[in-house]
Amino acid sequence: MIENIKNQVICGSALNIIKKIERNSIDLFVSDPPYKVTARGSAGNSGGMLQKKINRGGQVFNYNDIEIDVWLPEIYRILKEGSHCYIMTNHKNIHNYLNVAEKVGFHFIKNLIWNKGNKIMGQCYMSQFEYIIFLRKGSHKKINFCGTADILDVPNKKTKVDGKNIHDTEKPIELMEILIENSSEDGDLVLDCFCGVGAVPIASKKLGRDFIGIDLEQNYVNISRERIEKCSQILNKESQK
Repeated sequence: MIENIKNQVICGSALNIIKKIERNSIDLFVSDPPYKVTARGSAGNSGGMLQKKINRGGQVFNYNDIEIDVWLPEIYRILKEGSHCYIMTNHKNIHNYLNVAEKVGFHFIKNLIWNKGNKIMGQCYMSQFEYIIFLRKGSHKKINFCGTADILDVPNKKTKVDGKNIHDTEKPIELMEILIENSSEDGDLVLDCFCGVGAVPIASKKLGRDFIGIDLEQNYVNISRERIEKCSQILNKESQK
């Protein structure tokens, strides 16, 4: 299974695909899974994602009702012993996520903070950061650059086409590079089964890692593939200099 999907972004159900992946075959998991957000009325930037009807009900996408206790046991199964796992989430879900991770068998290391630099309106303080839950499977493994702070200051800049975001919750490639570079080696296999528009696969490609990306929406898969191809072309040109 692994060799057939390595260095590809696949369109399909994350759960159905990861169930077919062999046990102890993935070196690193990094993902921003779809999760519940705080239901709100007209809060948020004008015309932004929090103005959409679905957001006012506590969702970002139509399919973000998949629960972590459904897919995280499979991630634990396919990760290698001594590997790291990064899961992005918000204040609403972090308590449940940590409880599920412990039940599954992960060791909780710490919560990293992604300081996005921009603010989202709210009734109780404006939100400027997201949590990144940092877990490990099995024995202790230090990160490659121990001087990295646990607050990651990376601007939250969205890629736009014709003035519109290509993905409402796109994550910076630079942010994913920090996590991947710290918790993997050249040639390791990185999985993101909710990969959106491909930040994790692109970061993996830039760092010389193999990757598997999965997303349910064909449009995002197509965008990911295009972005990865552009990244490959840039890397090839740089290698020829």
